[in-house]
Amino acid sequence: MRNFEYFAPKTTRQAVRLLAKYQGQAKLLAGGTDLFLRMRQRVVLPEVVIDLKRIRSLAGLRYSSQKGLRIGATVTHAEVEQHPAVRRHYGALAEAASWVGSPQTRHRGTVVGNLCNASPAADTAPALIAYGATVHIAGPHGERTVPVEAFFQGPGKTVLGPDEMVVAVSLPPPQGRHGWGFSRRTRTAIDIALVSACCVAWAEGNACRDVRISLGAVAPTPLRATAAEEVLRGQRPTPERLAEAARLAAAACRPISDVRCSAAYRQETAAVLTRRCLEAAFAMLGLR
Repeated sequence: MRNFEYFAPKTTRQAVRLLAKYQGQAKLLAGGTDLFLRMRQRVVLPEVVIDLKRIRSLAGLRYSSQKGLRIGATVTHAEVEQHPAVRRHYGALAEAASWVGSPQTRHRGTVVGNLCNASPAADTAPALIAYGATVHIAGPHGERTVPVEAFFQGPGKTVLGPDEMVVAVSLPPPQGRHGWGFSRRTRTAIDIALVSACCVAWAEGNACRDVRISLGAVAPTPLRATAAEEVLRGQRPTPERLAEAARLAAAACRPISDVRCSAAYRQETAAVLTRRCLEAAFAMLGLR
């Protein structure tokens, strides 16, 4: 690790000004669980580190039935996992956060940092996509928002400009009776996901009113399986429809083979996990 200049701004505006001043040379520090490792391995060698932990507005984790959930940029995975409103209204997100790394990592690392790393295997990304989350971005010209599925551009790449930062992620309030499922496969307990899947479904009578299905570690970015959703929307979730949705979800994948597993394994596992998530979600709704 080489020497760097350190700043600890107290406002988002100050942080954005520093990013604008040191464009391309600065890195933001929230939890640091990924940044410090990369710096120690000399994969990333920033001239400037901007510590966000003194910006109080970024530490908020708030829920209301009218506005939904807002997760500030320095909120940790453990805070999200343990928050009563998250567990009650966004169960898949609480479950996903509980799988991130080790307890030490969850108490230090942040949900927003996990997104900004832009790993295709980011544990919280499929759940955030399934709940229709929005990313709030601050820059020199004010704030803009993007849907979380549009935030990712490729492995390690996001829509953020060099003078922009994510200040929060928000999830819409719950819309009626819903169920969820989240599943992942890894080599070891704290390894990153080989494949992950999440679905959130809403019921109307005995049918599926709406459903969102998302997958991780099966493409250059976390993805939403919209064709699979269409099979179930407005229909009874019969075994045949669940099987077809799982098949279409796997067909949407663009996996690679690497040292952790083969592309074929990822594609087949995506179908299995999608079906299991759907079965769990519809079981919560009393639709089998």
